[in-house]
This record gives sequence, structure tokens and C-alpha cells, in this order.
Amino acid sequence: MKNRMDNLKYNISEALELPKDVVLDLPKLVMIGDIQLNITNHKGIIEYTQETLRVNSNVGIIKVSGNNLELKTILSEEIIVAGHIEKVEIIG
Repeated sequence: MKNRMDNLKYNISEALELPKDVVLDLPKLVMIGDIQLNITNHKGIIEYTQETLRVNSNVGIIKVSGNNLELKTILSEEIIVAGHIEKVEIIG
């Protein structure tokens, strides 16, 4: 049932040219070089240290690894992390 609903939402977003991250409730990751990452449409922070950030989302856990990581913004829909970002993984 959920798969059929996701397919319907995807087809509607294609037909109406709506952003898929909004219609399908998917996270949107915007990386600026290796110094900043914006995560929109998240489900909360699981772990935060200066070397690791783990964020929950509808597609799994988003894991950010690096050095001197610092949370610049934490909002209900967006997280901005700055520092030296070495790796971004989505763990399904």
C-alpha cells in the first residue's frame, strides 16, 4: 500500500513539476564545498560530536563525518553544520 502511494505521489510531482523532496517527504542535502552542509526535512539529531553528526530522516540515517563540526542552525525543518566535512553517508 505504501509503495503504491509513493508511486502516486511521485507521478503527481512529475506531472505538476513539484519538488520531490516536499511531496515525497525526502531529505534535501546541500553541500557547499567541504565546509558546510544544509540538511532540510530531517527527523531529528541522533548523535553530535565534533567528528560525527547523525541525523534521522525518512530514507535512513544521514551520517556526516569530519573535523571541527559545529551546528550553526537547528530548526524543525533544517540543520546547518559547518566545519571540515570529509564524508556524508545515508545508512538505510
